[in-house]
Amino acid sequence: MARKETSENPGRLKQIRLAYTMTKKADPKVGLIVAAVGIVTFGVALAIGFLIDHPIYAGILGFLLAFLLMAIIFGRRAEKAAFGQMEGQPGAAAAVLNNIRRGWTVTPAVTANRNQDVVHRAVGRPGIVLVGEGNPNRLKGLLAAEKKKMARVVSDVAVTDIIVGDGEGQVPLKKLQTTLMKMPRVMPASQVTVINDRLRALGDLMSNMPIPKGPIPRNARMPRGR
Repeated sequence: MARKETSENPGRLKQIRLAYTMTKKADPKVGLIVAAVGIVTFGVALAIGFLIDHPIYAGILGFLLAFLLMAIIFGRRAEKAAFGQMEGQPGAAAAVLNNIRRGWTVTPAVTANRNQDVVHRAVGRPGIVLVGEGNPNRLKGLLAAEKKKMARVVSDVAVTDIIVGDGEGQVPLKKLQTTLMKMPRVMPASQVTVINDRLRALGDLMSNMPIPKGPIPRNARMPRGR
């Protein structure tokens, strides 16, 4: 049983090794660059240590500084490689939103079409943010329809549109999380809870609404809510 838990929860070194392997596929020079940063940093610190006649202390400090810089450089290049692999893949924006810091409630794929254009919803103190990924022209219709649907229960809340992409007026995938975190907070946390409750109720209402199969007769009346 213990072996099974160990295999399901890899150690820190195994995670780093896996991250390095994945990063190297997209960035073959990552190992050389990180090693060069470490060697140069340690060498400079050691040289300064000999000049001030304290090579041991400078060597220890240089080693720690080199390790820190190597970790920072590797982290940035690993993040860049990960975003590069995700870009253009369906659901990439949802993956980024699900890793956002606390303070946001994310609902992936609140609406979509047959062409895999998808709109995700994030609710936080800055208000409601609809994030679309796919064809920008088709997303305009999806975003407008979702806004109209939400207006039934949250007409008094600001709604922001974001389309993920590299075009004009769009937000690159790698900057999506940062864009949301920088938005001004205009609502108290208590109001965010109320909005989430309303939107969940709207989802239940839409899912429970009796929708007839096939074409609707011209003279048919839609059932009234109780």
